[in-house]
Amino acid sequence: MTQSNVHIVIRRYQPSDREAVKTIFRDGLMEHINPAFMYAMTRPLHITVSLCFYIGGYVMSGQSVVLALVSGGAYIGFVYFCCYEFYAGYIRERLNTDMQDIPGYYLNNPDNCFWVAEAEMDGRPQVLGMVAVEGKNDPGCKGKKYGELYRMTVSSTCRRSGLGLRLAKTAEDFCKERHFSKIELSTTSPQKAGVALYLRLGFKLILVHTQFETPKWMIWMTRATILVMEKNI
Repeated sequence: MTQSNVHIVIRRYQPSDREAVKTIFRDGLMEHINPAFMYAMTRPLHITVSLCFYIGGYVMSGQSVVLALVSGGAYIGFVYFCCYEFYAGYIRERLNTDMQDIPGYYLNNPDNCFWVAEAEMDGRPQVLGMVAVEGKNDPGCKGKKYGELYRMTVSSTCRRSGLGLRLAKTAEDFCKERHFSKIELSTTSPQKAGVALYLRLGFKLILVHTQFETPKWMIWMTRATILVMEKNI
């Protein structure tokens, strides 16, 4: 789909958007599980440990190929479980916090906002993307605030259409109107397309860390990192 095929309108969130927004949010993050798993399994650590499990299982089972495969496969399965929970756990947490009450969290404060991208598909309006901003006090600039970008998601049916750029621009324009000093966001290292989009928009990487809601051992298994990016406006 391209924007020339359909007219897309970006507007403020309405309560009737709730289920569509939750679905896009959930599906958008779940898409990153397989790429995250592939990334993790190409790291030297997991390659080495997997081989150790295969060889150890083969030797300790009396040279049974079947048990060797089961042993190595169990470790690989555990890595996949960690990648799955890394994203699925985040989804569960967010659906029970800000995504549970979007009007209360984003629309009752003039420094916050939540937008959806909508188009008419087969005669019916359909939500194709979303983005949110939360205004926060800027510790590096007394008396100033900055905007933190959240929930940037584009439906898989509308990728490579420029919609991500439009959503980001909407959020940036809002931050400028509120006289924020900058825009900040956090994303994860496996989300390559998102990182590329933010760099294209002028964001710079300012911090890499592993502090997340997920247990530290699980983050360690995924080999993922949290990327903090910002853009002065």
